[in-house]
Amino acid sequence: MEIQVNDANFKQEVLESELPCLVDFWAQWCMPCHMVAPTVKIIAERYQDKLKVCKINVDEAPRTSAQYGIMSIPTLAIFKNGKLVDNVVGVISEDELVSRIKPHIQ
Repeated sequence: MEIQVNDANFKQEVLESELPCLVDFWAQWCMPCHMVAPTVKIIAERYQDKLKVCKINVDEAPRTSAQYGIMSIPTLAIFKNGKLVDNVVGVISEDELVSRIKPHIQ
């Protein structure tokens, strides 16, 4: 399951999460964002007990996007214990995304 987050609930949903979080910074007008969305959805289903997957629309959450220096989208960011531990910009394969996530989940 993917959780929609914004400036108001980012701290609660991501930074205070007990589980590591994959955050998909995206926008409706971004074609590469739509290309990576199915991969993010697969990851959300496959790792639902070990990873929280959140989507944040950069146009609707400018404060959070600026705080984390999001300059290009899609950016897939991994947060653990309230800290940004990894991120990747652009469209990536499912295998590559899994290899980035695995070190951060139990």
